[in-house]
Amino acid sequence: MTVRSIAAAALLLATIAGCSAPAAPPGEDRGGKLPPVKLQAASLAEGFTSMERLVEAARKEGSLTVIALARDWVNYGEIIDSFSEEYGIKVTELEPGAGSLRQIEAAETLRPDVFDLSLEVAVANAGSFAPYKVRGWQDIPDELKDAEGSWYAAYGGYMSIGYDSRRVTAPASYADLLKPGHSVWLPGDPRQSAAAFGAVMAASLDEGAGDAGSGGKRGDRADAERGVEFFGRLKEAGNLAAAGQPPSVVLDWDFLNAARAAKETDGGPGWKVAIPGGRALGAYYVQAVSKNAPHPAAARLWQEYLLSDRGQNLFLKGYARPARMEAMRMRGTLDADLARRLPATAARPVIMTVPETDAAKAYLRREWAGTVEGS
Repeated sequence: MTVRSIAAAALLLATIAGCSAPAAPPGEDRGGKLPPVKLQAASLAEGFTSMERLVEAARKEGSLTVIALARDWVNYGEIIDSFSEEYGIKVTELEPGAGSLRQIEAAETLRPDVFDLSLEVAVANAGSFAPYKVRGWQDIPDELKDAEGSWYAAYGGYMSIGYDSRRVTAPASYADLLKPGHSVWLPGDPRQSAAAFGAVMAASLDEGAGDAGSGGKRGDRADAERGVEFFGRLKEAGNLAAAGQPPSVVLDWDFLNAARAAKETDGGPGWKVAIPGGRALGAYYVQAVSKNAPHPAAARLWQEYLLSDRGQNLFLKGYARPARMEAMRMRGTLDADLARRLPATAARPVIMTVPETDAAKAYLRREWAGTVEGS
């Protein structure tokens, strides 16, 4: 074969190759067919290839069952309605007032698709969840998610001081609550209520709220002994509000105190919110898909929605701090107007670990009654 014929043959082969079918896109075989949907997949790419296919699978199921999502809690009413309207999926809402432990207890009989839990309950029951990593996985701080995807934070807040500005001045520290004229309300029993427990632990971070023997100094971690002692002093001073007594101060998560302040503002000046000090106790609520979800595709679509920019901004509308907040701020997808409504603070958030929380709760069970209730 001559050099010229060899070149012609090579040109012909190149032309044939150029006319052949292009390489299949990721997740698609050379016949143009997508792989079957895997409803129990641990990620969008693994199970559905695209959001369009996830939405299609969820619409075929047609339903989603949620539990413990009060409609006035962090804007869940609007979140549920907008999800249902956007995807045409019916949302059944069970036991809106249930706590984290009740969700786990009721799972076998009520069969919810998804959970909204405190961190320690999620960690203790990780085996009940189906791992699923949402598209915004990398934006969620490592300390707020399980490495395998069993659970991950969607929203949270800081412990705060809500106060009636018509009756008391703005507190610069928790120690200011010991001054005469303050009537401080705890949202429940700290041995049972997560918010009340958070208030006790937040006070322990306050430099001015330390016991006399410690010289008022505090560490960078919450300390149950310091917190219980502070509330003992508060009770002794007569500043811990009794049942039925109108409080001038409410200790609660900032998203709840901010919502109270917004309602009060509608009728005139009144309640305001402060997050004093250099440290603020933070806590986040985490999401999980039930391992036995009756609607596995809808459950995964719900998680994608909550952790999407739209879902995160809807939490922000309810005064909660989105788990992806910093990443969204950097990308310019955070609703700046809504973010400006959050209580201002220069404090650095302190997130208690599960072992710290367990040890602190054990201390409160031993010492709260004698130190505070018996004061």
